[in-house]
Amino acid sequence: MKFAWIRPNGTWNDRKESIVAAIEAGFDEIIDSDNAETIKKLGNVKIISDKEDSDILIMGLDKKITTKDVTNAKLKNNKKVAAYVEINNKEDEKLVSKLGSIADYVILKGKNWKVIPLENIIASLQDRESKIMVDVATYEEAKLALETMEHGSDGVVLSSNDANEIRRLGELIEKTSKEVYDLKEATVTKVESVGIGDRVCVDTCSMMEVGEGILVGSFASGLFLIHSETLENEYVASRPFRVNAGPVHAYVMTPGNKTRYLSELQAGDEVLTVKANGEASTAIVGRSKIEKRPLLLIEAECDGTAIRTLVQNAETIRLVTDQKQPVSVSDLKVGDKVLAYFSHGARHFGMAIEEQIIEQ
Repeated sequence: MKFAWIRPNGTWNDRKESIVAAIEAGFDEIIDSDNAETIKKLGNVKIISDKEDSDILIMGLDKKITTKDVTNAKLKNNKKVAAYVEINNKEDEKLVSKLGSIADYVILKGKNWKVIPLENIIASLQDRESKIMVDVATYEEAKLALETMEHGSDGVVLSSNDANEIRRLGELIEKTSKEVYDLKEATVTKVESVGIGDRVCVDTCSMMEVGEGILVGSFASGLFLIHSETLENEYVASRPFRVNAGPVHAYVMTPGNKTRYLSELQAGDEVLTVKANGEASTAIVGRSKIEKRPLLLIEAECDGTAIRTLVQNAETIRLVTDQKQPVSVSDLKVGDKVLAYFSHGARHFGMAIEEQIIEQ
């Protein structure tokens, strides 16, 4: 996911407004070597500086660094290290290539950088572990850096006190960080009551829309789009922040195409909310409730791949149809088409891996 650090400059009075704007825009990493304690009083943020008590150590802001400098800093400090490099010639590009295997972050600064040199540097670092960032002065430069090539840089450092630019960057980061899931039509092959079990209800800190929910399922190969409680009925008021998701063993999709078990979720964790068109957003879990409820087994199939999930047997629990409309599980029948996300391989500690697996 794309990210940004904010680097205000000037006096404290010059910096304060931009730092407040950064925190309000959702940025929690600030580059500042002089005002760490004061900044942390404004919000829960990480301080990035050349001081040893910083949350992330940054090197190269005031002098040129070597690979040895960064290696020694990594060995000495039990924290992440960012290497700041000004690109003026080919030797600097070679240094960046080497630092890509050492530093946690490599920040590129070019006085006259153009798209093509940046493309070359990003291409040379595609297989490296470092996160690649670009130091920019404006929103437009940030937008260009993040969208260069197919993926652009991993992040940017916005060196600016302009609160409006910072807010615009926050909106851009949110937009460019959205994941899109290719939801397919799955044909329901079984709907069956199976008795009592422990089910998980996930209350998020986001208000979802009609057609939006979270991806849940019993198999790594396929997750159903379980609809949020956005609809009212004569018995229950709408709760658009909630998804009555499924049993404790089920997988739930989280950011970065990783899964977790529903039973693991707790306040502060992240899940993905997904719309019927596949567009996903990150939501914070505010509360997770586990209660004994009657369960319903649902099976579906798409192109020869069978998937299953279990949900609470209640009319307020809904899936999403191929027409992108919510359908209650109490109305669901064999032959209906619902939306689901299919993937190949297996899951190991939540990450997708290429491995043959039989799920049943």
